[in-house]
Amino acid sequence: MICRIILLISLTSRVSGTFVVKVAQTSYQAEENHTITLEWMFTTKPDSSSTSLIISCYMVTGNNEVSDLYIVYKGVEVSESQVGQFAGRVQSDKDALREGRIRLHVTRLRTDDSGWYTCDVKTNDGVSSDRCRLNVTAAVDQPEPQKPTERPQPESQGRIGLYVGLTAAGLAVCAGLYFTFRLYSNPGGRDQAEEHKLENMDAAE
Repeated sequence: MICRIILLISLTSRVSGTFVVKVAQTSYQAEENHTITLEWMFTTKPDSSSTSLIISCYMVTGNNEVSDLYIVYKGVEVSESQVGQFAGRVQSDKDALREGRIRLHVTRLRTDDSGWYTCDVKTNDGVSSDRCRLNVTAAVDQPEPQKPTERPQPESQGRIGLYVGLTAAGLAVCAGLYFTFRLYSNPGGRDQAEEHKLENMDAAE
């Protein structure tokens, strides 16, 4: 907050110079629970001192509420600046900062992260600012894919054929036993069977 006030005072005074801050993209679109990388670029000179670098990045909602995102004061990152909404969810690329780029990775996005993101930068070369818009949409529930109907495997088909064959053989045996039982349970039928058997033996002789 202190850094932002200092920068706003400096911006109001319009320090002269060719120093420029520019966003890599003017608009970002993302889905909640995902990660987004916001990037700004500013002009640097080889003899620029990092101790003069002051950066204040913050988000402004539609209700004009301000949440600090990233602060560097005299070349040192102020970790305590991440409180409330963005606590523990913003990581900066320190190597990129040395090259004049502010790269902020915002994780676990929420729909209330939607808004305008501004970075004010001040160096010995001047003061400048730029902003971008981030829109975070609600996650869409994906329907579970339906499982395809499983066809019997060749091995299963072989087992089914074996079971059918055994069942048919069992029915045939049962039918033979049934007719034999009926035949011998009937005396007349049994006598006829004995006579028929003797006739066959005589014919064979």
